[in-house]
This record gives sequence, structure tokens and C-alpha cells, in this order.
Amino acid sequence: MANGVDQVYLERLKDAVVRCDLDNIESLAKSALSAGVDPLKAIQMGLAGGIREVGERYGRGEAYLPELVMAAKVMQTGVAILEPHLKKGTNIGGIGTVVLGTVEGDIHDIGKSLVGTLLGTQGFSVVDLGVDVSATRFVETVEKTKPKMLGMSALMTTTMISMPEVLSMLASKGLRKNLIVMVGGAPTTREWGKEIGADAQAGDAVEALSLAKELIKGR
Repeated sequence: MANGVDQVYLERLKDAVVRCDLDNIESLAKSALSAGVDPLKAIQMGLAGGIREVGERYGRGEAYLPELVMAAKVMQTGVAILEPHLKKGTNIGGIGTVVLGTVEGDIHDIGKSLVGTLLGTQGFSVVDLGVDVSATRFVETVEKTKPKMLGMSALMTTTMISMPEVLSMLASKGLRKNLIVMVGGAPTTREWGKEIGADAQAGDAVEALSLAKELIKGR
């Protein structure tokens, strides 16, 4: 429970994300630290609260993708200030690890990065491999980090064909059985996801978050 002083700063951080206030987020985060606000609270109850609100608005059609992208950038900027001040050993990803990446040959990043940001606000530990990720790297990372979920994104029909290759390699190494696999990106569909053996397909970042929570809760 936040005290009165904490609450003021938490609301300011949340409001900065909602208003996409990139100009002032660094000073607000530093002010919160100077006031003695727990950096974990500042991240989870302040910044994450803001991105959740923007995400919910986006899901209802009350906000647009550029707003969600900018809000995510504001949150990430605030987290960069606060995270170094977390107590050693603090785990802000208590639900489990999720590995994300855009498949080989594809350099589209926005949708995948938004998924990572939203998952991070809900207690997931996110390993973002970035773009142009080979099947081998996906599989090696799953083997090393033992995540609960793998999320693959593709924005081109010519690159989405890498997804079944990753699934095949996971199966051949005995890594598929207990792993939730979600695919996403403009050319993907639910039917495609089922066809290649994925557990889910998400149309956007908000749906990806909802599906991830639902699937992991069911395991």
C-alpha cells in the first residue's frame, strides 16, 4: 500500500505515461527516487499503471497505435532511470519468462516490442531477442532460459514461413511439450497458427497480453 507522498509520485508517473510526456519522464522518475519512493512501486504501480490504461483504451478503440507506441517509449525511459535502484535480486518478472523475437529475414520491431512492454507490466520477465532472429537462436534461447512462452512475430508472408521451422526444431529437441508458443504479425491468422501447431495467434499487443495471461494461468 502506498502512503500519501508515494501516491502523489505514483500518480505523476502514471499520468506521464498516459499523456505520453517523454520530455518530463526522466525528471519525474528522479524526483520519485529523491522522495524515497520504492523504485519497484514506481515501476509497477506508476509506469505500468499508465501503460495498462493506454493499452485498455487502445483495446476499446479509444487510443491509436502511435499513442500506444509513444506511451511504451515513455515507460521504457522511466524504467531505465528506476531499474538501477532496485534492490539486488529484485525480480519484477515473477509470473515467468517469455522469449520474444521477430523471425529471420524480418526487421519489423514495433509490434513485438509493444508486446514485450505490456507483458513486462504484468509481471512477466521478457527476453527480447530483437529482429531477424534465426530458428537456431530461438531454440538455443529456449533451451537456455526455459521460458513459459515463446512469441514469434512476422510482418511479411515471405518470413512467416520461418515459424514452423522453429516449432519443428523445438519438437526435435524435446522442448515443445511444456512451452506455450504464440505467433503474431499482420500476415498471420488463427488458422495459420493452428496449422503450424502454435498454441495461439494474436492480432495485436493487447490481445497478445490477454492470451498470454490466459494460457499461462491454464498451465
